[in-house]
Amino acid sequence: MRLNLVRMEHARTHSKTNVLTLEACATRAGFALGCAYSSSDEYEADVIRSRRAAGAYGVSYQAEFAMAAAAIAACLVLYLAH
Repeated sequence: MRLNLVRMEHARTHSKTNVLTLEACATRAGFALGCAYSSSDEYEADVIRSRRAAGAYGVSYQAEFAMAAAAIAACLVLYLAH
């Protein structure tokens, strides 16, 4: 009889521990479902920004074009100054 009581107490304690663990996991899962973005536009902008940083959309030629235009303008100024 005493052994049965010990087993029952162990099972009850173990069950309570499992319930507490399950509640903690559910709470963490609820936090994980929370979104860091306030709108879908903010999320999409961040996705595009990170893809650009990774080079997914190719190289931006705007900066290269500006440098070439500046070099041509400088050459033209030097040519006309002589």
